[in-house]
Amino acid sequence: MIGRLHGTLLDKSPPQILVDVGGVGYEVDVPMSTLYDLPAVGQAVTLLVHTVIREDAHLLYGFATAAERAAFRELVKISGIGPRIALALLSGLSVAELGQAVTLQDAARLTRVPGIGKKTAERLLLELKGKIGADLGTAAAAAAPGTADVLQALIALGYSEREATAAVKALPAGCGVDDGIRQALKALAR
Repeated sequence: MIGRLHGTLLDKSPPQILVDVGGVGYEVDVPMSTLYDLPAVGQAVTLLVHTVIREDAHLLYGFATAAERAAFRELVKISGIGPRIALALLSGLSVAELGQAVTLQDAARLTRVPGIGKKTAERLLLELKGKIGADLGTAAAAAAPGTADVLQALIALGYSEREATAAVKALPAGCGVDDGIRQALKALAR
């Protein structure tokens, strides 16, 4: 099985790239998050790879980070979720955002990804619970009840996960949802 490729990037044709390794060109499908981090054509590139061997094809899926590959592997284990849908999910959401959606059981966030309907999103949340997102160090995972609601509200308002998490961590203990949102927004406005 191919687990890693290191070679020269020959072509980028989203979602597929071509990597020359010792004179052999490997076609590798990558999520958009990995594609954006790739060097220019002609430069050296290293990818972690997930190999799928079918009767009619040998397919390679490449990732910039081990976390992306691990998330991809968890996604393709789910019945009805193939590599294409898994790549679409990882193209539409970072691993941290996917983990947060699972932790918060936020199906609406998953349905924003093309090809993911409400039923599929709910099945993903159910299947991934405890596998992705459980180990995230976000405030939502370990915080008091209500803090997750504040975090989700801040993200819905357009703040990044990092900004929202920092604002939630700064909240005093026992803060209610409404008051927590107000205080977090004041802190973020500074």
